[in-house]
Amino acid sequence: MKRLISLSAPLCVLLALPSAWAQDLAAPVPSAQERFDALPEAQKEALRARLKAFKALPADEQARLKANWDRFKGLSPDEQARIKENWQRYKALSDDEKAELRARVRQLKALDPERRAELRGRLKAWLKENPERRERLKENLQRWRGLSDEQRERLRERLKERRRP
Repeated sequence: MKRLISLSAPLCVLLALPSAWAQDLAAPVPSAQERFDALPEAQKEALRARLKAFKALPADEQARLKANWDRFKGLSPDEQARIKENWQRYKALSDDEKAELRARVRQLKALDPERRAELRGRLKAWLKENPERRERLKENLQRWRGLSDEQRERLRERLKERRRP
């Protein structure tokens, strides 16, 4: 009897919905073609160009990108939002900063997996042991993101001068 009551409660809610709302819930989801047709022409062209670039990639690169996309879609909405925010920050970097970041990532990827794991572990341990420095690091990162390219370059020069003997 309790099972019947627990099953009937959601049904009562659905039956109580206004008919227009119920029709919206029952409305078919537009197909990919319908969504594409509804896009403005400029977005259609941009999408075609991206698809053409994707198809020009080697099969292994296409597979890697598809796997990344599938992994992204499997994340929680909060994780997806964090990744999107990081992507926006990356796009805001200057070309030189992007090149420097890519070079550092290549260096990290060139390390053997054990060394990489060791470095990540040491960084996590350091951040955990030094919460005040972690907070200061976060604050500095926020300030850095607020600087213009010109201000960042001046700061880099000052830091290089400090490091010189």
